[in-house]
Parts: sequence; C-alpha cells; structure tokens
Amino acid sequence: MFDIKLTYLKMLIAKIAKFLLATETKLYTKRSLWWLGLGLLFTVIYALLALQQALQSEYVFQDDARQHIFWMSRFIDPELFKNDLIADYYQSISPWGVKTLYQGMAMLGIEPQLLHKLLPGILALVITVFSFAVSLEILPIPFGAFVTTLLFSQNVWAEQGTISGTAKDFVYPLFFIFLYFWLKRSLLGVCFTLFLGSIFYPPMILIFAGALFWQLWQFKGFVPRLVQERQVYLFSGISLAVAFMLLLPYVLASSEYGPTVTLEQARNIPQFTAGGRTAFFEDNFWEYWFGSMRSGLTLHEALVPDLAIAGLFLPLLFKFPQRFPLLEKISPKISYLKDLLIPSFGWFFLAHAVLFKLYLPSRYVARSLRVVIILAAGMTLMVLLEAVLSWAIDRPTSQAKSLTAQSAIVLLIILLVGYPLSQDKFFDTDYMIGSYPELYEFIKEQPKDTLIASLTDEADNIASFTNRSVLSSREHAIPYHMGYFQPLRQRIFDLIEAQYTPDLALAQDFLKRYGVDLWLIEKSSFNVPYLTDNRWLTDQQPVTQTAIKQLEQGTVPAIALLQDTCTVFQDARHTVLESACILQQESNN
Repeated sequence: MFDIKLTYLKMLIAKIAKFLLATETKLYTKRSLWWLGLGLLFTVIYALLALQQALQSEYVFQDDARQHIFWMSRFIDPELFKNDLIADYYQSISPWGVKTLYQGMAMLGIEPQLLHKLLPGILALVITVFSFAVSLEILPIPFGAFVTTLLFSQNVWAEQGTISGTAKDFVYPLFFIFLYFWLKRSLLGVCFTLFLGSIFYPPMILIFAGALFWQLWQFKGFVPRLVQERQVYLFSGISLAVAFMLLLPYVLASSEYGPTVTLEQARNIPQFTAGGRTAFFEDNFWEYWFGSMRSGLTLHEALVPDLAIAGLFLPLLFKFPQRFPLLEKISPKISYLKDLLIPSFGWFFLAHAVLFKLYLPSRYVARSLRVVIILAAGMTLMVLLEAVLSWAIDRPTSQAKSLTAQSAIVLLIILLVGYPLSQDKFFDTDYMIGSYPELYEFIKEQPKDTLIASLTDEADNIASFTNRSVLSSREHAIPYHMGYFQPLRQRIFDLIEAQYTPDLALAQDFLKRYGVDLWLIEKSSFNVPYLTDNRWLTDQQPVTQTAIKQLEQGTVPAIALLQDTCTVFQDARHTVLESACILQQESNN
C-alpha cells in the first residue's frame, strides 16, 4: 500500500514537472501563449488597481508628471501657460517622441491629464510581452518566462518603474524590445529600437550602442581582440552607425537654457546636498554608490520582489552543472546580458567622471540591473525547481521527499502571487491627491494668463490641477540648467523677501516686476517655524535667514497687515490676496 502511494506521488510530481518545465522555443504556440496570457492577466490586474488610484478624484496627478506633463495642456488650449518660464523649460527638455505622442492624443480628444494615467498600463503590457519573449529566448520554458514577467510586473509597480506617463516610463519597454531583437539578430528590429530610443529616451542609445560595441570584442585573459565573424561586424557596425546618426543631433544641439550644471556649481547649490530638493552628494558611502536614485546603483530596487534576490545566485549555480541539469537548456545567448551590463557600468562610471555632462549616473545602470537581475531570477527559480522535482522523482525513497517537492511548488506560487498582499504599500504610484478642491476651483475660474506667487506646498500642484501659471515652486526648481535655475532661484529669493518685508513698497515693486496677479499664502506663514522647519525654504539663503530674524524680532510683514483688506479667497489653511488690491494700498502709505 505504501509503495502504491509513493508511486502515485511520483507520477503526480512527474506530471507537474512536465507541465511546468516543458520546453518550447517558439512564442506563438499554444503552451507559450497560455503562459503569456496568464502573465498579461496579472499585468492587467495590477494596471487596473493603479488606475483606480489615479481616477479616485478629479485632482490626482503623479508626482513626476507634475513636472513633465502639466505644460502639455497647451496642446488642448494654446492660450495656457503663455510666457511661462517653467512650462517653456519643461517643454524644451521633453523628448520629441513623448511630445508628439501627447499632442497626437490631444488631437483625438484625450487630454494629457488623462493620458498620463492610462499610458503606464499600456506600457506595462508591452513590457510583459517582450520580457516573456526575451526570457523564452534564453531559457525556452514558458512557465519560466511567466515567472519572469510576473516578477518584473511586481517590480515596476512597486518601484515606480512605469507609473508617471513621462519619458522614463519608456525605458523598460525599450530595453526589452531591444533585447528581443538583439537576441534574434534582427538588424531591422535593432535599428528600429534605436530610433524609438532616440525620440523617447535618448540616453538609452548610449547603453544600446555600448552593448553593440562590446560584442565586437572577445577576451583571452585580459587581452581584448576583435571577433573574427563577419556577420557580427556587419550587424554591430551598421547598428552603431545608425546609433551615431541618431545621437548626432543631440550632440550638436545646444539648449536655450545653457549647458548642464558643472560639478563646481553643483557643489555650491544647497539643493544638491543630502536632504536637498535634488540630493546628490551623500555623506554615506553606501548610499552614494548603491542606494541613491541619482548617484547610485539603486540595487535595492532591483531586488524587488524578494524572489528577485535569486538572480544573484545564478552564476553560482553554473559552477555545479551536474547538480542542476536544467542549466544545459539555458542558451549561450545569456552572455548578451553580460554584454548589456558591462557597458552600462562603463557609462555609469563615466557619468561620475564628467558630472553632470551625462546628467545623472544612475540612469545608465539602475534599469540595466533590474532587467538583468530579474531575468536571472526567473532562470534561477526554474533551475532550482527542476532540481527539487528531479530529486523527488528519481529517488522516491520516502513520502517526505515527495511532500518536499510539492511544498516547493506551493511555496513558489505563494511567493509569486502573494507578494503584493504581504506589502503594506505594494503600489508605489506616488500619486499626489489634491486636498483643497475649493482652492483649485477658485483658481481655475481666474483668467488663463493669471500668474500666482506662493511659497506654499500647493504651489507644486497649481499648474497641474488648475492650468494656471505659478511664479515658482519647489517641485519645479530643478537645478540642472543654470539658464533656467538662476532666474527661477532669483524669483524665489525675491518672493521670500517680498513676503516678509515690512516695506510695502518693496512688496509692491515685486508684484509689478513679475506681473503677479494672486498671492497665495498659508495662515501660518508668518510664524518662525514655518520657515525653520521647511528644508526647501532654509536652502534659500541669505533671504530666508533675514526673514527669520525679522520675525524673531517681532517685525510684522507688510503683506500680513493686508490679509483682511485684500483677501479674495480663503479656506482653513490658505489665504489668497489680490495683487491689484495690494498695489492700490500705495495711496494709504
């Protein structure tokens, strides 16, 4: 009786192994499409859950989109954001492909505010299809490809991989599309992907070109030698020529806002220091090189979900091929992942060497790490699963081994499917939800050319929620081009000085100089902690320190005295003053 039971368990495990570990080299087969469909189902579920957050209120905007998408309302109404420094700057740095996509959708009646919420789900589906195809090219097991897509879907939703509808959302689709055509040795496909990269996220071309160039070399020890295969020369040579032509316009072009900030300039800008608006120079070594989203590898993001850690152990498994026979099914094309990763690290260190000419170092390696580690994780899990199942089938000496194999399968499924449920906050959407709808409605009722001055946090939201211009805001104060940042910083200095000066004439001069129509303040603005507890404001020196001293000495700002006279709107937290009223006070002083 016991032998019969063991035989039954052995047969059951054998069937499970055959179902899960069946090989299939082609994408368009029943088995492959079934697992791909299951992967797409999970992607759709995740996308709908994220979209539910995005549509929960009229006033919801993704954090990064508040910088890069708000100005696109111009596609709906050209009268919006006229002569707006902030809108003009972000329009100038937006890739052509992104601008054209949003403009085209606007012509079809889909507003940018809606499209930036719909686009992440669409791009996530593209990622799923091509990550599945790439995984199948390297390890022809459809279930393994499904595991990879599920791991990556969880990663991109948990770590803001594709959620903002901005240019960076196109990185992972481009990565997997390039990898797929590269693995298939499709010259037309690779060149097409290079073109897509040039219009949606130009830095990608450097990574792809680096990978194509690296593949031209082979190493004997530490001595590099050019490969001898003519087809490799032609493939990489033509692709590199296309990449060069696509990059040339960017190399020759000059920004109307000047070159990027230099290292010397950045070291003197508080926003670049630890805890600043665009923190880069971290004191902690590990944080600077491994954790920082700007200077580091962001290794922790590549290891989400927890099963992704398995990818780090794949090289170790290759040292024991006899114990892990499934390794034989892994294609030699796995070396392409190394060929992708090495140039990525090269660009990463070069970007550090020439700060900030190549913008931020992390953009060249962080995404590559995620792609490679999660692809490796999918393969590692399959190799380990096959080893456990084979162990139980080949040596069915006890019921315990069979139960161990079954437990391994159940545990894998639980960890794969249940990961989102184990997290307090699985979706890191970073959607900003407006808390003051009455304020937004009031501002939306103002003329389209209204300019609002404010030091409040709500200044970050006004352009996105109301389609009205702000003089300055923390969200938009990005110091990478001094031709933009210097005039914006001067606006901030002048605004702080005007808001806290006891001299009404100085405040009035500020309003005239910039053409401000409304002045939005918080009711706690004239308390010392309002300034001292706000890192962004304390970075604005010396004007903030002067304002703090004046408040500590009991000096009453001129604007504070006009709140009863010139208020045109107020809620529990905010007061809006009318500039025309403030300017009329001149005759009374």
